[in-house]
Order: sequence, then C-alpha cells, then structure tokens
Amino acid sequence: MKVTDEIVKHISHLARLDFKGEELDAIKADMEKIIGFVDKLSEIDTENVEPLIFMNEKVNVLREDISNQTLTKQNALANAPKSDSDYFRIPKVLDK
Repeated sequence: MKVTDEIVKHISHLARLDFKGEELDAIKADMEKIIGFVDKLSEIDTENVEPLIFMNEKVNVLREDISNQTLTKQNALANAPKSDSDYFRIPKVLDK
C-alpha cells in the first residue's frame, strides 16, 4: 500500500496532530515501514498453527476472598488529629 499525503493528513486529523514539511515526509516514511512490516507477517504460513490465547501454561493461584475486620473504628480514629464520633475531621477544602 502506498501512503499518500492525503492519507497522512486524514490520519493526523483524526489523531488531532499537525504535520508540515519535513515532518510530513518523515511520518509518511514511518507509516510505509510499518505497513511493510505488517505485509511481511502475511507471508508466514500459519495454516497448522493454533491460536495463542495465553503466553504460558501457568495458572494464577489466588487465595479465597474472605472478608474480615482488621481495624476497628476506635483503632482507626485513635491517631487522628481531629475526629468526631465515627469520622475524621479535616479542614474545609471548598468554599461556597
């Protein structure tokens, strides 16, 4: 596939980029290299190759998800500079 200035301009518009002069020529050359690389991949015979789903055979070993209380409200509020019954008190951040 031949990459033209129009194709580069269209793609750069979609990507909200602006290329002019030498940048346009450089991007066009890079795009031709990328398309050439992808075309090389189509030359590979993949007739008897199964699709790759995972990179290796290992399976994640996860622990059972059990909820438990590790910190009580009193312990959590014990070192707070200011607290109000069940809540942390912080300085006002937004003004009305």
